[in-house]
Amino acid sequence: MSDSGEVARFRIADQSTNRQEWVASAAQSFEVTVSMLQNRPVQIGLRPALEHDFEYCRRLYFAEMRWIIDELRLDRNAQETSFGQQWNRAQVRVIALDGTDVGWLQTIREDNEIFVAQMFVDGPFQRRGIGTEVMKRLISEAAEFGLAVCLNVVRINPARRLYERLGFRVTHEDDRKFYMKRDPDDVGRSSN
Repeated sequence: MSDSGEVARFRIADQSTNRQEWVASAAQSFEVTVSMLQNRPVQIGLRPALEHDFEYCRRLYFAEMRWIIDELRLDRNAQETSFGQQWNRAQVRVIALDGTDVGWLQTIREDNEIFVAQMFVDGPFQRRGIGTEVMKRLISEAAEFGLAVCLNVVRINPARRLYERLGFRVTHEDDRKFYMKRDPDDVGRSSN
C-alpha cells in the first residue's frame, strides 16, 4: 500500500482456469480501517505473495505453531516438509498493516466453498482485530458468490472462539482438529 491512496487488491486464489470470472469478480478493493495505536486509523491490506515471501510465511508459521507442534508432539521435520509442499504462492496473500507485513492467509477455491488453509497474524499484532477483519471480508466476498467458507482448527487452538464468533459451526471433528463451516446464508449473523 502506498501513501498515494493505492489500495491493495483482495482476491481469493483459484486453481482452475474455468473459474476466471469468479476470480475477476472477487478481485475488488480491500481496505479496512481499524482504530488502534493511540486511536489513529490504520490500513489493513492484502497483497499477492511474492516468491521471497515463502521465508516470511514459513518463519511466521513455525513461530506461531511451535507451541502446538510441541503440545501435540508432532515431528518438526515432517512439519517442515509438509509446509514446503502445501505453501502455494498463487493461493497466498500477505496481510499488511500500514504497509508493514503482519501476517498471511492461504485460501483454496473448491467446488462450492472457499477453504482457509492457513491464516496467521504475527504475535505483536494479534488481538487488535486484524484477523477478524480479514476473515469478515473473506466471508463477505465468498457470500457474494454463494460460497461457504470452510476451515479446520487444531482442537487446542484458541482461534476456534474467533471462528465461532464469526458464525462458523463445527461440522465434524477428529482426535486433533475441529472442521468448521460458515454457510453463505449466515452473513450478518455473526456477533461483533
